[in-house]
Amino acid sequence: MRILLFGAAALVMVPMLASADTPPAPTIQQAFEDATALYAGGKFADAVTAWEKLEPRVANRPRNLAIVRLRKGLALFQLDRRDEAAASTRAALAMLPASDATLRDDRLQGYILLGRVAETSLDYATAAENYRQAGSLSQTSIEHLSALRGLVETETFIDSDAAVADLAGAQQWLADKSVDNVSRATMRRVESQLLLNRGDFAAARVAAGEGVKLLGGLTSKTDLNDVAARSNYAIAAMMLGDRDDARRYMAYTGAGRVSTGSFDPAVQMTPPDCGGDSDLRPDDTAVVEFSIGDDGSVTYAMPVYASRGGKVALQFARAVRNWSWTPEQVKALPAFFRHRARVELRCSTEFPKPSLLDYLDKTLAKWLDERGIDTPLKRDGADAALLAGERKELADLEKTKGADALALVPILHALSRNSVLQIEEGAGFAQREAAILAANKAPPLARLSADLKGWQSKNSDSWGGRRSFRSLEAPAASGPYAEDPEARAVLRLMMSDASRGFDKERSLALLDQVANDTALPAEDGFKVGALIRKASILTQRGDLAGAKAAYARTGTTADQCSLIDSTPRMTGYGGTFPDEAKMWGFEGWVAVQFDVGADGRTINPRAVISYPPFIFTQAGDDVFKTARFEKAFRPDGGIGCGGVTQRVKFVMRP
Repeated sequence: MRILLFGAAALVMVPMLASADTPPAPTIQQAFEDATALYAGGKFADAVTAWEKLEPRVANRPRNLAIVRLRKGLALFQLDRRDEAAASTRAALAMLPASDATLRDDRLQGYILLGRVAETSLDYATAAENYRQAGSLSQTSIEHLSALRGLVETETFIDSDAAVADLAGAQQWLADKSVDNVSRATMRRVESQLLLNRGDFAAARVAAGEGVKLLGGLTSKTDLNDVAARSNYAIAAMMLGDRDDARRYMAYTGAGRVSTGSFDPAVQMTPPDCGGDSDLRPDDTAVVEFSIGDDGSVTYAMPVYASRGGKVALQFARAVRNWSWTPEQVKALPAFFRHRARVELRCSTEFPKPSLLDYLDKTLAKWLDERGIDTPLKRDGADAALLAGERKELADLEKTKGADALALVPILHALSRNSVLQIEEGAGFAQREAAILAANKAPPLARLSADLKGWQSKNSDSWGGRRSFRSLEAPAASGPYAEDPEARAVLRLMMSDASRGFDKERSLALLDQVANDTALPAEDGFKVGALIRKASILTQRGDLAGAKAAYARTGTTADQCSLIDSTPRMTGYGGTFPDEAKMWGFEGWVAVQFDVGADGRTINPRAVISYPPFIFTQAGDDVFKTARFEKAFRPDGGIGCGGVTQRVKFVMRP
């Protein structure tokens, strides 16, 4: 069937003169069909170029321009240029007339794309809203199930009650006999994941098992759909204490059973820190799924399971996104194992950091209290049930106090930080909060929390890594925040944290700016925080003298051995290769964190990263429970070395 960009009445042909040596330019319709063919043929970069050439030719026709931009967005997404894809698609959807039924397919594709971009960026609130929009446009059973897959999978981690209700709506579409088994199995996987995170492990095991059967059962045939379904079953069985069944299903995922090459730990691979802004606890456990790109970077990461669910799971996934392998490691890794790899995670207690955002909120709360507004500030909520009440509270205050009253700040603060909201809406509430604070002449440090939230852009992944760094550069360089010693220290610390994963030299320079700022007292907490961060980076580089000097400037007592002395040498270790893992042919690795006493004995070993999940976790702990290190002299006889992390690899001998 031929796709027509224009109706016959809308197309006006204008003859043009051309030389005998110059072929006539293709008509707009021909150019549209050529770009469509390039996309269909998998030539996505060429398709983007073709769509971009077509844009100015239809600039005076909004409907046609919207169609071109939407198709360009689809091609950009295939090239993993997600921000550009989202921007082009948003612009297209804003121009596509909702009343035009002939554009339903285009609008449906647009919302699905925006959902996938937001989901990949771990902005699950925005993803859920776009998938819901896609569902409202769906007609066929497959379209409805595609939208519901995304909706339920993202709602699982932001509003599991809503996910349960929406999943129930899938049954009418699954009743359609034309729906293929892969689609049915996908919905069972999503259901099992929801049940896992709600703690209903028995039901999760049943749902995952049904998914496995729909895909053909436990056979030697394994594709990515099989991997996800079997792994979910294994997690549920493990949570129920059926370790043998769990290992059997995990074995059939292929995890830890690389026949050629190897799946080694990443060169850059750290778990998230306990505490801080993420509020992670040492006993939290999560499983995260991820894929590795050709350059060794993680192209996507998504939460599968977390012992406390919700934002906890998302925090673990965000940490995995910063991991990276060397190109040489990628070459040694079979392509199949680069996709949908799963690891078990716990947070790190090695370098606990105080929360900068907590400090800013306390500063704002104190300033408000001095003005008679003593409502507690709420931050990082994820409560859909309270959302309606918060909206009503805001509306009531607007009626009684006015739209710009200082009394609105606490409720605007709470709404802007409710992660159930889309990023754009939350940023809008924060911008209102910041404007009210500015109008009431709040000091920079009291205003900064609101502005930080409001600076989040509408593009995907706007608050991670390089984008976060760039958004903070201007306010840190000039203006009221740059002129306030504490505010600029906060911004520089945040910029240092953001750049630590991609530019450690810049990160260190920013820390030195804070530590050497003469406008701050010598014992200032921000200076101490900067020096601790610097010591951490230098330790990772092996610059123990530099780390020791940085930590000495803090004036605090350190129990981190690497900041006081060299890491003690291991003199022996125990542990065995688990018989169950040997029986199923598993290989894998574990990163274990522990302290070392002055007597050389290890204290509280705990696995923080395990591959495959749950297989070698206990064995890794056992290796270091009996490990012995050189004794260290400590005046108080206490911990000789705190926060050591070492890896152990379990390999089958040929």
